[in-house]
Amino acid sequence: MFPPPLAIPPQRANRRQAALNFLYSRGGLILCALFLLAGLLQTGDYGIGPDELPQRLIATANLDYIRGQGDSFDGLPHPHAYYGAAFELPLLLAERALGLADYYQVHRLRLFLTHLFFIVGGYFCYRLAYRLCNSRPIALLVLLLFLLHPRIYGHSFVNTKDLPFLALFVIVLYLLERAFRKDTAGAFILLGAAVGLLTNLRVMGMALFPVVLALRGLDLGMAAGGAERKGILRSSGLFLLAGGLAFYAVTPYAWTNPIGYLTASLELTVNHPQVWPQLFQGEIRPSDAMPPHYGITWFGITTPPLLMLLGFVGMAVVAAPSFRRPGSVFRNGRRRFLLLLLAAALLPPVAAAILGPNQYSGWRHLYFIYGPLCLLAAVGLGWLAAVLTRWRPGRPWRIGVYALTAAGLGLLLLQITQLYPLQYVYFNFLVDRNTPEYLGTQYEMDYWQLAYREGLAQLLARHPGETLVARMGPRHLNILPPEERRRLLLATGGRRADYELIYRLNPAQPDLAFNSLYGRRYNSPVMAVRPLNVALMTPAAAAAYREIYRQAIAGEPIIRAGYNVYLEDKRLTFVQEDCAAERRDAWLGVKLFPPDPETLPPYLWRPGSYVIFHNHRVRLGDVCLAVIQLPDYAAGDIALLQRDLSNWGPVGLPLWEEMYGLSQPGLRELLAEYRRNRPPAAAGTNAFEVFLDQADRRNRLLYAKGECTQGEFETRVTLHIAPEKRGDLP
Repeated sequence: MFPPPLAIPPQRANRRQAALNFLYSRGGLILCALFLLAGLLQTGDYGIGPDELPQRLIATANLDYIRGQGDSFDGLPHPHAYYGAAFELPLLLAERALGLADYYQVHRLRLFLTHLFFIVGGYFCYRLAYRLCNSRPIALLVLLLFLLHPRIYGHSFVNTKDLPFLALFVIVLYLLERAFRKDTAGAFILLGAAVGLLTNLRVMGMALFPVVLALRGLDLGMAAGGAERKGILRSSGLFLLAGGLAFYAVTPYAWTNPIGYLTASLELTVNHPQVWPQLFQGEIRPSDAMPPHYGITWFGITTPPLLMLLGFVGMAVVAAPSFRRPGSVFRNGRRRFLLLLLAAALLPPVAAAILGPNQYSGWRHLYFIYGPLCLLAAVGLGWLAAVLTRWRPGRPWRIGVYALTAAGLGLLLLQITQLYPLQYVYFNFLVDRNTPEYLGTQYEMDYWQLAYREGLAQLLARHPGETLVARMGPRHLNILPPEERRRLLLATGGRRADYELIYRLNPAQPDLAFNSLYGRRYNSPVMAVRPLNVALMTPAAAAAYREIYRQAIAGEPIIRAGYNVYLEDKRLTFVQEDCAAERRDAWLGVKLFPPDPETLPPYLWRPGSYVIFHNHRVRLGDVCLAVIQLPDYAAGDIALLQRDLSNWGPVGLPLWEEMYGLSQPGLRELLAEYRRNRPPAAAGTNAFEVFLDQADRRNRLLYAKGECTQGEFETRVTLHIAPEKRGDLP
């Protein structure tokens, strides 16, 4: 016989039940607090992207303008000023209020506050999901779904452009549903202010003004009496007024010309002036010539399958009644809101596919559709649970659906942990082969170069107590703690670099004795810390570079200008036997001119464009060695460019004949005849007069001008000689 179980006193049982009820009702806040605490502990491990300092400059420029120290609308400091400062200004004010002088602390504060705002957006997503489904478990699961997208979670620390817009868009959706449900003037004023702030962050937020007014118009058409119509018109006017005032208040550069500002911002959004080469599906293309499916493909290969499955189910659940009973959509406020979510999730990527804007860095410009997708996933999850419960009543199917969803979320949490701190380079099973060789040859990876932070940490750990000289962007140095920063010097002022931090645009191109100290994790194969001194390399890498040097100097150089340049199998090797201080940090590039613009991607043909292909530099004692491997598709003329610490200058002549075998019969004779018969007089009378100098057999073209202005002094002069299909020369 066992003794009877001890009875729990009623008072203790009531306290336990009260605690469980509190956890259940406040589960969203508790989860958000836990994620916020985890984010606070992680801020020191994330790198700095190329947009952080320009984004901070936006806040500084706006603050100066408010104080009367900045330019007017007609003199914006840079195109990025068209991005609103509604989020950047609070970051700057918080930084100054705390008196932060070291950028290491400033960087961590920016990361934390950006992540905090993302979590606030997640909490409003949780509230709205609970309102739509009336189920606390579904709302909690959707909150986790919102927070655990690996790509977006990684961006939530470092992206002060797209992530604040995503979070505020979710808040606007919550306020929109609340305003139409409560139908009060105060609710519409709050909604209008939020839409005004959203328009400041991204001008596309302006689209919500006509959307809300159209919905109010439907309400007006179904209004029962004059008093109700008057209330609708009043709340619509207050919504517009609040939105306009909020936008105007937080957009200083629009104070003098708001219409012009909005027009210019919209033009910048559709036709961004800056074009970057992007690796997409194994090809490098200009960002303004991506295929229509660019954004949709990136969404498909970088979104967790769980979200796509539940989201597509939710889309079908929302769309089905609209086809069966389209009239009911306009009369039912809930169905109308769900249809709005469906449009918010589908129309932006379709518009991007049709309009073909300048697209780059994955689908981050479409991240704002993620909130509507999560809410549609909540509808899909609720529908699945309800259908399975009706199918087999009395069995815990609903709990089973929730458990499977929770298991999928647990897998996402595991992946986020594994990818830390580079979660934003996440791919799903559609393309992920767990090898850097595959992914790195198909898609952009660590395009914001955040892995530099981890690479520097490993470099410093490799040399404890030593002071090192590294060639890298200063922004990466600024985010190190002061005690670590003092041990790293930039390779400027004649200092010889010991290491180089490099970012390879196209990992598909072959390595040349590539020796990285940084572990090449599958989600970051494009960043490396490489020793520049052969004494610091592994024996195998040092031997490989010595062999490249031996092969290069075995023949005559094709160019002697600063470096001796050797050509072998589409590999250009630059050698300087005695490295002068001004040559140690020389930055070498390749500029390609195709004989036919159709033979190469358009961005290689544009005037002033250039491409760098694997600039590998090392020191072999007193010898400087640099290697550029040209791509297989290279064709046409090639010009070599060198940039030192102060200027650009050509170090070579066109090499189309030697490199690509494009010579035609008699071409050398034609060129010799052209030079022989050229009179020693001006060949052109544009900005400069051009003379042919044949003294000492140099055959130099001299550009001269009697009175030279500063602008003409800085003019870049280019000579382009290419064979025509007719067999003659230009």
